[in-house]
Amino acid sequence: MATEGKQAEQTWTVEQERHAKSIEELDLHEIRRQPVVKFVTAFLIGAVFFLVPVPYQGELTVPFDIVVSTITETFPTAVGVYALAIIVAGGVLTTAARVGDGTVAGYDLSYFDTSVAFWILRLAGVVVAPVMFFKLGPSWLHTPGTGGLMWGTLVYSVGVIIPIGAVFITIFVELGGLEFVGTIARPVMRPLFKIPGRAALDSLASWVGSYSVGLYVTRNVFEQGGYNKRDVFTIATCFSTVSIGFVGVVAATLDILQLFPVVFGAYFLCVIVTAAILVRIPPISRVPAEYITEPDPETAFSGSIREYFRLALAEAVEKADEGESFLEAAKRGFVDGLKLTTLILGTILTVGLAATLLSANTPIFDILGRPLTPVIAALGIPNAETVAPATIVGITEMYVPVLLVTETALKAKFFIAVLAVSQLIFFSSVGPMTMDMFSDVPIRFRDLVALFVMRTVILVPIIAGMTHLAAAIGLLG
Repeated sequence: MATEGKQAEQTWTVEQERHAKSIEELDLHEIRRQPVVKFVTAFLIGAVFFLVPVPYQGELTVPFDIVVSTITETFPTAVGVYALAIIVAGGVLTTAARVGDGTVAGYDLSYFDTSVAFWILRLAGVVVAPVMFFKLGPSWLHTPGTGGLMWGTLVYSVGVIIPIGAVFITIFVELGGLEFVGTIARPVMRPLFKIPGRAALDSLASWVGSYSVGLYVTRNVFEQGGYNKRDVFTIATCFSTVSIGFVGVVAATLDILQLFPVVFGAYFLCVIVTAAILVRIPPISRVPAEYITEPDPETAFSGSIREYFRLALAEAVEKADEGESFLEAAKRGFVDGLKLTTLILGTILTVGLAATLLSANTPIFDILGRPLTPVIAALGIPNAETVAPATIVGITEMYVPVLLVTETALKAKFFIAVLAVSQLIFFSSVGPMTMDMFSDVPIRFRDLVALFVMRTVILVPIIAGMTHLAAAIGLLG
């Protein structure tokens, strides 16, 4: 992590190869049985855990969601104690890293160092966490839409999701999955979004698991030289998506679960369109293409679908052949996940609680939304006076806009359902998480606010058009 007052970190840049190599020009790794079995096993473990739908309590979900839900719902007190301990540890370790020589009992604490602003936020988390855990203070601090949401839902979920997800993602990534998915996705990711093909895995981890897991993958690949700063900025702000499961939660809350395929399809298209636009304009386009360690860029390649598959398999097998064992990868993933959780959980609680309290107890978002009322009305969306502030309040927490429109017309519900999950940037979790995790990029508050506004400006007319199209073909009653 970048640190104030320290010497500027060394950076590297890489010139893009002009010549795309063919399959004959590459020295492909030998395909041998043992590393193939190792890669395929790791691939299947990750795929089953994150992707394969299974029936659970009358619904279809994935094993990852079942494990996280079981832990948080069955052992809420234990999870609360764990979250409290992690947040306190984050504040203490950050303080120890900034005060003195940055070591304790010979252990290097530089990983926990950060800027003064995030040091203060982590210390604030140390103060706020006991208040939330023991339900101290006024009742309005613990309502379901503010403190209850932040502590009992978001903090608990993120605290469990990251270390557990890190175990399976590390097995998948370190034993060939990243190379395989990344190579297959190159023909799409680079020309459309100007990022490496391997970024498809970060996005996939967000879609099927959680943006927390996706950002964990991004951080790991960044530290290994697989991404430059512009790649990270793009992935963190354009592909840290809401999971498929949460889209279902949004649809169920608005009583439009029967429209889930339409809502999800519209959401998927919105993410693609906004990413393709935003990567080509500031602030993303101005981020330097610098690496924070020795670069490991993807080799330029051109070939048929079959040749891409052959290359993907060769690279995956090479990684599996050289990689660590399943147990070593799992242990390292769990430890890395715990360390990352220690960094960000206090910041998420502090910023997220402030954002939700601001939304619930002040008229600021109603005031900001008033100029949008005639715009929403002109686009033909009903209940414009309710929908307008809901288009803005999503910057605090993605779920809040949904709660505002539960009593509106079907068109308004569909519009906000798609918009809320497509805006991506919100300050109850993703905002502080990305700023703290990627302070060496850096991803700044003003950039995130600007991107939220830009995404909203792009999305509002697009989703309005989708809403009218869905109504025209009879999907909205």
